[in-house]
Amino acid sequence: MPYTIEAQGLTKAFGSTRVLEGLDLQIEAGEVFALLGPNGAGKTTTVRILSTLLAPDTGAARVAGHDVVKDRIAVRRAISLTAQEAAVDGVLTGAENLRMMARLRKVPNGTMRTRELLERFDLSDAADRRVATYSGGMRRRLDLAMSLVSRPEVIFLDEPSTGLDPRSRLAVWEAVQALASDGATILLTTQYLDEADRLADRIAVVDHGRIAALGTAHELKARVGEETLELFFADGETLEAARQILDGHVTDESLRVPAAGAEDVHRALDTLATNGLHAQRLEVHRPTLDEVFLALTDSTSTGARA
Repeated sequence: MPYTIEAQGLTKAFGSTRVLEGLDLQIEAGEVFALLGPNGAGKTTTVRILSTLLAPDTGAARVAGHDVVKDRIAVRRAISLTAQEAAVDGVLTGAENLRMMARLRKVPNGTMRTRELLERFDLSDAADRRVATYSGGMRRRLDLAMSLVSRPEVIFLDEPSTGLDPRSRLAVWEAVQALASDGATILLTTQYLDEADRLADRIAVVDHGRIAALGTAHELKARVGEETLELFFADGETLEAARQILDGHVTDESLRVPAAGAEDVHRALDTLATNGLHAQRLEVHRPTLDEVFLALTDSTSTGARA
């Protein structure tokens, strides 16, 4: 099956600094795909190559069926790029920004499309205000709206919620989910683990210009640890009896046993009850993307370029 975004062996260096070291990607149509990694890992450079703003030193990439070097114009017609800094004109109103983009993209019925997008991104009440008066979250939502004027097949979002307050981040997340529900293929870069966990169908952890790990959030979490059930008991004697029955690991105050899902939790509790033992309290612990990030990336991967 052809991929909407595909890259093989991308390399890129800026002077003596090698940013990409043979990066490979395969992204299916309609997928929300996240590149997760520290500063300097190569995320933004990858997006710039795929959106035709940079040429790779070696390797090849295709977006929407077009070569990003040989068919740049065709690629640009199929994509939209929302960069880290909102590309909006503060002198114009929100509506004027959208109408300007519609004219540049030669979108028919630009006025109608403007109204649709203002409503969709909850900007109708601010449509006639100068963008200079907008909050950071409003500017980011307008930037996203402008990227959708021409209904692109592929959307690149480079750290879309960086610097936003929690309410604005949530609004951006909802906008991204709405785009995905419309069938767009979305590639986003982020340093926010909860953002990747919530939005992405699949996540690639990028480190030192390569893909260090690839999979769903659940698959990546499973790579760094298993789910465990932590049981607390009234006294040490009961704790030791439970350890012998469940063959778990005793900490200072509790017993930990592997528990890959609800069935394992119920099985452990039923086993205890059958032997006349009962836990006072229990907690289920699952690996987090934080642990994935720390396990799969090198803390020395920092730099001016991402």
